[in-house]
Amino acid sequence: MWRSASMGARLCAGVALAMSLTLSAGRREYKDVDARQTDISLWIDERQVRMFSGISMRVTAIRNGHVSPYILDPNFSNKVPIIPSEVGYVNFTWRSRKKYFYNFDFLTSSDLQILSPPVLSIKPMGRVPKTDKEFTLFLPCVGNTSGVATFKIGLVLKNGRGIPLKGTPLRLSLKKECAQRGVYFERTGPDPECDKTCANQGWCNHEKICQCPEGYMGQHCRTALCYPQCLNGGNCTAPGVCSCPPGYQGNICEGGT
Repeated sequence: MWRSASMGARLCAGVALAMSLTLSAGRREYKDVDARQTDISLWIDERQVRMFSGISMRVTAIRNGHVSPYILDPNFSNKVPIIPSEVGYVNFTWRSRKKYFYNFDFLTSSDLQILSPPVLSIKPMGRVPKTDKEFTLFLPCVGNTSGVATFKIGLVLKNGRGIPLKGTPLRLSLKKECAQRGVYFERTGPDPECDKTCANQGWCNHEKICQCPEGYMGQHCRTALCYPQCLNGGNCTAPGVCSCPPGYQGNICEGGT
């Protein structure tokens, strides 16, 4: 029987991930990527990691032209917590002042009954941007079946002379949890008391954990998601809606008044 990842298990996995990255990469991995560095860097920011691990930390895959040792660790995939059902995407940020070309040569799902192949918000081939740019890897659950599926990402990086970056191509294998709406009702009948704890039309699964509708996340589905993220201190007050602080305006608070 499929079992949803509990909050406790998710937190333990997050702690294990933090310990693993600290031991292998050192404290410097948690500092901001130096804007003065000119070679290629690729990372997942603290907010995104906190969404699926419970730990606020940056995960740096490539730092100034060097692939992080923990990414190359054959056991890396086993140390990364399962991405929970309420998280439907992962945001990456990258840049390189040196000329690099990328190619996502494969994006696959191990179980198409649970998870469709991942989808990029950018073209699968192109040039790495010179300045910080965020792109998204969408993880589309099918919605008809509950379970955990493995998805794989392949990334080739070559410089302007066609020479691959040392340590690439990257081959990552990660896990995504998907939940079928109504599974709890079908197995055990409604649980109104549990459902009351889930906000924004969320519902309880068979382990009495809130499953959130698209656009919301968190233990009780109270946190709205905005993509792109709100800038300049703006708050995401509803899915795709940013409330801007005084002096800023725009869809994501990108402009000054």
